[in-house]
Amino acid sequence: MVQYNETRLDASFAALSDATRRGVLEQLGRADASITDLAEKFHITLTGMKKHVSVLERAGLVTTEKVGRVRTCRLGLRALEEEAAWIERHRGLWSARFDELDKVVEELKRKEKADGRKKTR
Repeated sequence: MVQYNETRLDASFAALSDATRRGVLEQLGRADASITDLAEKFHITLTGMKKHVSVLERAGLVTTEKVGRVRTCRLGLRALEEEAAWIERHRGLWSARFDELDKVVEELKRKEKADGRKKTR
């Protein structure tokens, strides 16, 4: 069985749960950006963007570097392999459950159709 670092997963999924933070990750996937640039792009206050970036930073998804008065953000070095593995494992479980449900529904449809033929005779 795969072992997951629950604290890391919690931090990652909490960071990814917000649309603005997901947008920041997409933006940083294209190019590094200052917190000021990100705040302007997402039409939020500098303080609000700093909070979003700190959540992403705690999750290891973003790193920042301050040079002078400018704090530049870039994607973190850590990939989301552990999170992807967790999602894939659960996707597989749900997929198997839905496949079984499909079989039950098809069997019920066959029985219903067969019962309908018996009643009309």
